[in-house]
Amino acid sequence: MKNLGIKISIYLNYFVFAILLNSVGIVIEKSIDVYKVTESQASTLEAFKDLPIAIVSFIIASFLPRFGYKKAMLVALVIVFFGCVQIILGNSFFYTKVLFLTIGVSFALIKLSVYSLIGILTNSRKEHAALMSSIEGFFMVGIALAYFLFPAFYSSDENSWLNVYYLLCGLILVSFLFLLFSKITYQVEAISTSLKEDLKESLKLMVVPLVMVFIISAFLFVMIEQGIMTWLPTFNKKIFNFNSVLSVQMASILALSLALGRFVAGFLTKYINWVYLVIICVIVSGSILVYVLPQLQGDIESIGEISSLSQVPLLGFILPLIGLFIAPIYPLLNSTVLSSLPKSLHSPMSGLIIIFSALGGTIGSRIVGELFENIGGASAFYFLLIPMGLLIIFVLLIDRMSKNQEVAQ
Repeated sequence: MKNLGIKISIYLNYFVFAILLNSVGIVIEKSIDVYKVTESQASTLEAFKDLPIAIVSFIIASFLPRFGYKKAMLVALVIVFFGCVQIILGNSFFYTKVLFLTIGVSFALIKLSVYSLIGILTNSRKEHAALMSSIEGFFMVGIALAYFLFPAFYSSDENSWLNVYYLLCGLILVSFLFLLFSKITYQVEAISTSLKEDLKESLKLMVVPLVMVFIISAFLFVMIEQGIMTWLPTFNKKIFNFNSVLSVQMASILALSLALGRFVAGFLTKYINWVYLVIICVIVSGSILVYVLPQLQGDIESIGEISSLSQVPLLGFILPLIGLFIAPIYPLLNSTVLSSLPKSLHSPMSGLIIIFSALGGTIGSRIVGELFENIGGASAFYFLLIPMGLLIIFVLLIDRMSKNQEVAQ
């Protein structure tokens, strides 16, 4: 099969970065527990992860086709390898910030390359949507693994959790070697000849109304997803009163739900209009929050610490199932906008998507963190109903603008 090697490399790289990138919720919980920082201080880790993603994506998105997608991914793996080494040696909250800084820079290179390569490796909108959904679904499998991988290293020694990074360094090395020897055949036209022109082309995309509505939608979605995913381990520990291991493992249900939802989305889009699918998913997600959160306002601590699955209340299983319904939204939004553009614009468009996604993740996590500290976790999650409502409005706008554009053509 043509380009089979690079496709496997894409899945493998995305899998490794799924573990690294979305370990932020786990590391936030450990930072509060081990390094004795507050919830608002711990929430800055999301910014150290997401702001580099936004900055790097903005600067190099249009330049990347000339540099080479394979080279970019190799550089990313080298950077994050040293990031994992320094957290082992440093072992402080400061070095967790450095770790997520390297993860953010590296993931920008990986995601820009992957999103651009999807357009090169597919020949139709349906193929594009299917590959995008499956890759994003595999990403969620990596996230789910992280929720079991990290607790496997927990022990009575509060620093034992850092040993997971030895294993992660090994996975990064395997991914690097596999990519190094993978071959890719493609030809894509770069849109300009200098960094200055690259940035101009990226900015020009932002003034296209349909593109602007798309990236705002991506911003809102990631605000929802990261607001839940980043804080769910801490939510489980402080609201449900799970112990440290169980609070992380129960959060894996969210990641598994997201993975399943994205794989199913690739199938459902063949039969259901993406707009209807997204709106239904948002409404169901909001309904889950409205059902669960009012029942968590009491004093959970009175029942004692929960340390086994048999003790977990039903609500502890229902809340993370929200992932099943928010899962299809992001890949469908991204695939719709990317497949409507020439392949030469996929890299700068991917850059804009990644920038606004990163900003949405940072702002959403920061707001939930501040609310968590000041009004409690159960009340903090109500905030997520606001971007959910706005997302429905913007999806309807996208549908109307897309139809008007087709009529005009």
